[in-house]
Amino acid sequence: MTRILLRNGVIHTGLASAEPTTAMAVEDGRIVWTGTDPDGFTSPDEVVDLGGRLVTPAFVDSHVHVVETGEQILGLDLGGAPSREVVLDMVAAYVTDLGPDDLVLAQGWDETLWPDPTLPTATELDRASGGRKVYLNRIDGHSAVVSSALMAQVPGITGLPGWTAEGRVEREALRALLPLLADLTPAGHAERGARAALQAMAALGIGAFHENAGPDIGPESDLVAVQTQAADAGLHGTYYWGAHLGFGDLDRLDDVAGLAGDLSADGSMGSRSAALTFDYADLAGHRGHAYLDPERMAEHIVGCTRRGLQAGFHCIGDQAIDNIAQAFRLAETALGAETLRTRRHRLEHCELPSPAAAETFTHLGVIASMQPMFDGLWGGPDRMYAARLGERWQQMNPFRTLLDAGVRIAFGSDSPVTPLDPWAAVHAAVHHRTPGQGITPAEAFAAHTVGGWYAAGIDDAGTLAVGQRATYAVWDRTTFPDLTTPDVADVTTACLQTVVDGRTVFEKEGVW
Repeated sequence: MTRILLRNGVIHTGLASAEPTTAMAVEDGRIVWTGTDPDGFTSPDEVVDLGGRLVTPAFVDSHVHVVETGEQILGLDLGGAPSREVVLDMVAAYVTDLGPDDLVLAQGWDETLWPDPTLPTATELDRASGGRKVYLNRIDGHSAVVSSALMAQVPGITGLPGWTAEGRVEREALRALLPLLADLTPAGHAERGARAALQAMAALGIGAFHENAGPDIGPESDLVAVQTQAADAGLHGTYYWGAHLGFGDLDRLDDVAGLAGDLSADGSMGSRSAALTFDYADLAGHRGHAYLDPERMAEHIVGCTRRGLQAGFHCIGDQAIDNIAQAFRLAETALGAETLRTRRHRLEHCELPSPAAAETFTHLGVIASMQPMFDGLWGGPDRMYAARLGERWQQMNPFRTLLDAGVRIAFGSDSPVTPLDPWAAVHAAVHHRTPGQGITPAEAFAAHTVGGWYAAGIDDAGTLAVGQRATYAVWDRTTFPDLTTPDVADVTTACLQTVVDGRTVFEKEGVW
């Protein structure tokens, strides 16, 4: 067992009342000593001089889609495209290096950023792609624009809810396309995507992640690819499979923490499919879609709890969240509050919770896995939330309210929906666009570190204290970032090394 002493640094332990720490010792993947006098740790096998650099707990991304993130890194990324015309031009340029039968996978477009929000049509995609099969996933993943050639491969799609002749698909029509996409992607595609995403995470100081897989996201083989690549890369993965009552799936899948994650109770605000108790401000008479009723969700919660699994749901709108709260109350009647609390069930996004729902989640120990960059990108009086909700945009992502109510929070990116950038996410949580909903730097950093471990049911990680897992990052700075500064550029910092359970998973060349 190698005894490593890190000295001459600035160790941010993540503990609320920690003494100043400049040195830390690691043995067998655990922290065995911290202090200010490096001579207090005797007989190290290796000494690392940090040169005054900052060391923190590594980040945990509590909601990520690894293969899809890799596809964005390696393929056609439409994020930030300023218009439909630019999207079509990007498709036309991308296909010049493809064969006529190759599938075009792209994602990230957001029509709310365009001067004219009119979407590309299937006919326009046919022309831009030279008649190829094209799938352009919206930034939120809850709708897409597809070419005629791709739609023609799915018999009966024209009769499914969510299909339009112009090529926009959502709901059942979108889900009907997913098996075809898996069949059309070449061998090794998922492995390459997972590897690229995991490398990117490690280089950003992310040492652990929660993969939100499921049949509405991709095939089971994608989850297996992520698990295999994470083991090779050394990152710590927590794996969720979002299948309603999918207990039989677990006979084929290993190391699954729960039937949770993107098991959708509703859709998204951007696609107007989040389930609301009121009309969308920009679409009168429409309140989105609730995909699961409280009784079906309660059955799922009870079944998971009895099997020692986490249950959880994707939920955005207040109607969906109220439905989930009712489901948990039904589950409490069946099992009791204490039994439910032990499982640490969780919600993904939980963007528009009512006070009554928050009270239920606090009572039953339900965790909110949230994404600060949602507010960073779409919050404010002149952005997407305001367009969809009117003045109710100020009720979205209420971090302060949830914490004050006693709800435990974990932060993630939902990449590729928002970028892998944990410092920017922490900054966004502090500088919430709704006055009064920002949280303190310490609370935000904790939500993106120890909060993620807690949400995975792991209590011996997330701080740099004796006995904890040696999972940390070394940064190219000598002080902890001043997260109160309004400019995120002053916060985002280059990672020099990422270590997970004592194993180096990323190291910038020439650091030591």
